[in-house]
Amino acid sequence: MRRPGFRATIGALAVGQLVTWAALFYAFSSFVLPMQRDAGWSRPQVMGAFTLGLAVSGLATYVVGAIIDRGRGRTVLALGAALGGLGMIGWSLATSLPALYAAWALIGVAMAMTLYDPVFSEVTRRFPDRYRQAITTLTLVGGLASTLSFPAAVWLIDGLGWRGALVAIGAILLLGVAPLHAWALPGTLSTAASASTETATATAPARTGATVGQAMRGAAFWLLTFAFTCQAFVAAALWAHIIPALTERGLDDAQALAVVIWVGPSQLAGRLAFVTFGARLAPRHLGIVVLALLPLSFLIFAAADGVAALLVFAVLFGISNGLTTIVRGHIVPAYYGAREVGRISGAMSTITLFSRAAAPIGAAALLLSLHSYRGVGLALAAIGLLAVAAFSAARAPH
Repeated sequence: MRRPGFRATIGALAVGQLVTWAALFYAFSSFVLPMQRDAGWSRPQVMGAFTLGLAVSGLATYVVGAIIDRGRGRTVLALGAALGGLGMIGWSLATSLPALYAAWALIGVAMAMTLYDPVFSEVTRRFPDRYRQAITTLTLVGGLASTLSFPAAVWLIDGLGWRGALVAIGAILLLGVAPLHAWALPGTLSTAASASTETATATAPARTGATVGQAMRGAAFWLLTFAFTCQAFVAAALWAHIIPALTERGLDDAQALAVVIWVGPSQLAGRLAFVTFGARLAPRHLGIVVLALLPLSFLIFAAADGVAALLVFAVLFGISNGLTTIVRGHIVPAYYGAREVGRISGAMSTITLFSRAAAPIGAAALLLSLHSYRGVGLALAAIGLLAVAAFSAARAPH
C-alpha cells in the first residue's frame, strides 16, 4: 500500500484534531446540565471531573513527548484516540462520582496523547522543513472544533439522550479517528522517513538541536513557560466565567451569546490572516504582538459598558487565543530544533496545563476579593502583561 504523502498526512491529522478537540475538550459543557438533572450531581462535582481530566493531561504530557521523541508518534496518536473513545463510553456508563472521575482520568490521558502538542511534535520530526506549514494547517482546521462541537452535541443529546450521545462520540473516536491516525503515520519515524522524497531528510534534522536538559538550563525555556502559563490561566478563567461576567453587565442570554459566539470565528480569522500575511514573520515577533492583544482585550472588557465594546473584546481575545497556539507550535523548534521537541514541548505544557486546570478556581478567588468582574478583568489584564514581558525577554538560546 502506498504511504501517504505530506498533504494526505496533514489532512488526516487535521481531521483528527477537529474531532478530538470537539469531543474531548469542548463537548463537556454541553453535558453538564443533562448530567445534573439525571444523576443529581452538583455543579462543582461535575466540574471536578473536567478539572481532573486537565490535571491528568498535564501529568502525562511530558511522558507522551518523550515517547514521540523515540519515534512512536503513530502509536501515541492512534492509541490516544482509542483511549478517548473508551473514556467517553466509560463516562456514558457512570452512575457514581468515582466512576465519572475514573472515566475523566482516562480522557485526560487521551487529551495528552492527541491534542495539538503531540501532533505538533510528530509533524515537526517527520517534516522538519515544512513543520510551520503543517502546524498552521492543523490549527486552522482545529479552530473549527468549538463551532462543530456545541451544535453536534446538542443534536446528539436530543436524539440519543446524554448517555447515548457519549457512546456515539466514543464510537467515532474508536472506529474513525484511531484508524485515521494509524493510516496517516505509517511505521516509526525512522522507517517512515525513507518512505517518500518529502520525508527522506527527516531523520537527520530530528537528531539536531537541544536536549530537554539543555533547554531547561537556559532562561529562555522558563520565560516562555511562564508566558504560556499566564496566557493559559487568563484564557481558561475567561471560559469558566464568561456567562456570569456578561450577565453582571446587564446582558440577557441572547446578548451574552451574541458576544461569546464571536470568539470562535475570530480565532479562525486570526489564523487565516496568519496564513495570508504572517507566515514569514519570526515566531518571536509574532508572539509579542499576539500576546499583547490579550491584556488589551481584557482592558476593553473591564471598561466596556455596552454590547459593541464587548464584541471588540471578543474579537481581540479570539484572535490572540487562536494565534497563541500557532506561536507555541513554532517557537519551540525555532529555538531548540527537532531533536527532543516532544520532551521540551511536554515539559512546558505540563506546567501550562496545571495553570489551565486551576484557572476557574483562581478566577473565583479573584472575584471574592475584588467583588466584581470588572476587577477580575483588570487582574487578568495584568497577568496578560506579565506574559508579554516574559515572552519578550525570552531570546533564542545559542
